[in-house]
Amino acid sequence: MRKLFFLLFSFAFSIGLRAQVSVSGTVYDISKINYVENVRVVSTSGVFTISDSMGRYTIIVNPEDSLTFHYNNKPTQKFAVSAMSDPSHFNISLRIPVKGKYSLLNDVTVFSKSYRQDSLENRQAYADIYDYTKPGVRSSISPSGATGADLNELINVFRFKRNKRIKAFQRRLELQEQEKYVNYRFSKVFVKRITGLQSPQLDSFLVWYRPDYEFARNSDELAFNQYILNAYYQFQKWQPVSPARKADETTP
Repeated sequence: MRKLFFLLFSFAFSIGLRAQVSVSGTVYDISKINYVENVRVVSTSGVFTISDSMGRYTIIVNPEDSLTFHYNNKPTQKFAVSAMSDPSHFNISLRIPVKGKYSLLNDVTVFSKSYRQDSLENRQAYADIYDYTKPGVRSSISPSGATGADLNELINVFRFKRNKRIKAFQRRLELQEQEKYVNYRFSKVFVKRITGLQSPQLDSFLVWYRPDYEFARNSDELAFNQYILNAYYQFQKWQPVSPARKADETTP
């Protein structure tokens, strides 16, 4: 009888736990930018919590409960838990102004060069370096039509330090161009859009799984996107992450 009673009690207790819902979110002011702290979040079953300095709150309620948000003793309308599309990201904006650390700026339009434009301009600026070839004995044609050895090329053959310096500079420019190409394909914005990662996890991912130039150059869009997804799945095993979700913002 004791074992049966214990099993029934455990079953009933587990059902009660599963029936509860965790509601979390952030409280903003009317601008939907500044956080509002010390907001009292109250459920119809009597449970309550207070928003922290970042406007965040978490409360455990029953599925049939409703929530109200109290600020300066003024409550909002009731929000039914059952009507929340995502209880774990139930953000709310109160009709009050709060002085925050940040202020809105006027619209700013930023124009940036594409990778191809930047690469083309760089190659034009250093055309003599990119087009450099090891000097050797070459023929030249004089204005009179006579053919002979190119004297400048012949002299350059013996300018060993100069040739070595130009070759090293050429290689450095090529490596920089390759690095910029990898940055272009494996950009922070692009990886974030596919994986949903946020910093600092996104920063770690970009370092750990940065592809080499050959793969970035030779892979098509489908193969490159699949590489990022496979790397993301592997990254999750080492460091569990949650993709960013678009929070529901509700104004009472």
